[in-house]
Amino acid sequence: MKRLGALLFGLALLYPLAGLFARIGPWRWDAYGTANAVSVSLGLTALAMVIVVALGTPMALYVVRAAPRERIAWQAILLVSVLLPPLALGILLSLAFGTHFSNTPFAFVVTQVYVSIGYYVLGAIAALETVPRALEVQAGLLGHDAWSVFWRVTYPIARLGLAVALSLAWVRALTEFGAILVTAYYPAGMPVAIWTNLENFGLPAVMPLLVVFLATALPLPWLAHVLARRKAETQRA
Repeated sequence: MKRLGALLFGLALLYPLAGLFARIGPWRWDAYGTANAVSVSLGLTALAMVIVVALGTPMALYVVRAAPRERIAWQAILLVSVLLPPLALGILLSLAFGTHFSNTPFAFVVTQVYVSIGYYVLGAIAALETVPRALEVQAGLLGHDAWSVFWRVTYPIARLGLAVALSLAWVRALTEFGAILVTAYYPAGMPVAIWTNLENFGLPAVMPLLVVFLATALPLPWLAHVLARRKAETQRA
């Protein structure tokens, strides 16, 4: 009976995906800006993730090794960036950077970094906390510098957790709509293009881009989480 209840819960959770098979008429593959929106989203989000990893990983390492009181303070700051409403963040970014900031690839990437880096750093902290500090200290005593210790000891142990953190940052940045709508309506990424096509042409013009959107947003965090859980269960056994 419990398994049946869990199964019904799972089916209800996945039920919105049934909308992909709804009868709405022939899909329009020639909707305005579809191909460009895909290239804009994937290219600029990839660039944003490079920045997020380059800045966020050292920050996560610093927080993990900080004193307890300082660690709590940094995590509170990171939570502010995660909890800040996207629309409010977009308005604040536009005000902080000025009018020349809007509707440029730079604005697009910066906005994506702001909306996603908190997720990455908090996830990276959780991953790095699983690394025994004694192993890192021992590697240092054996003559390895900090860079070598990270790649030989820290990263192999924390890599799946770091992958989960990156995947969450990826999907958070790729799917951002509210903040991007304010700061970078142009160049239009997939979320903005889906909205404008829905407003102007209806559902048949939206569905092809929606499928691409889901295909680029869902698999990475799903796979990273499954692999991380599989490793955790293997270690537990």
